[in-house]
Amino acid sequence: MTQISILGCGWLGLPLAKALIKKGFWVKGSTTSEEKLSVLEAAGIEPYIVQLSEQKTSESSADFLAQSEILIVNIPPKLRGNSTENFVSKIGNLIPIIEKSTVKKVIFVSSTSVYGEDNELVTEDTPLNPDTEGGRQLAVVENLLRKNTHFDTTILRFGGLIGEDRNPVRFLSGRENIENPDAPINLIHQADCIGSIEQIIALNSWNKTFNAVAPFHPSRKEYYTQKATDMNLALPKFASANNNIGKTICSDKLIQELNYCFLKPNL
Repeated sequence: MTQISILGCGWLGLPLAKALIKKGFWVKGSTTSEEKLSVLEAAGIEPYIVQLSEQKTSESSADFLAQSEILIVNIPPKLRGNSTENFVSKIGNLIPIIEKSTVKKVIFVSSTSVYGEDNELVTEDTPLNPDTEGGRQLAVVENLLRKNTHFDTTILRFGGLIGEDRNPVRFLSGRENIENPDAPINLIHQADCIGSIEQIIALNSWNKTFNAVAPFHPSRKEYYTQKATDMNLALPKFASANNNIGKTICSDKLIQELNYCFLKPNL
């Protein structure tokens, strides 16, 4: 039985772990909360408290990785609001521990924010040009993992994450003068986040980079107005002037190389 360690069992990591267990994998999962240990255990996950910091990684990380062949790194940079963590240092401290472990394959959950916001069709060959600190640090971490010769790394760049309980329209509802109404959406449903990771593992698709965004790109105004209507929310009101638009993320490589069929193509 192949053992997988999932670093970060939150909104995505927990249902991902449950899905992998159903497929016959033994899963170790990490959390930073003592209260969540029982939640993971109840789901059939072997739970660990793992704390990453800019100075060191908790001693439990070695046990968390022990006997695992695959590691899924699913922890985003905490750089919103007043948080200014050094995500590069946190992952940099983890890498020597991975090197000493049984892990031979790594999936790194990254973001399409590594591309910036130029008005173009974006593929995996598009040069990285992040215009946020989070995107910049993700790009650096991608490179750190990719160039390491102790394990094989596949990078999965997700667009905006949505799910049955999560959609940006809830925050946009009733707001006025929302900018950039004609920008295309670049979103992916939780089900397809899990499905794409499962497919990478099933096909042993390592040392690759994939964009993972649903092939559905209506404008922000069109999509969020319809979503608000569907959910009986106050309609968001968009600015009439459009100054920038934005990128459209292409996931053709994911679809073609992994023979992946999106479960939620129209979001």
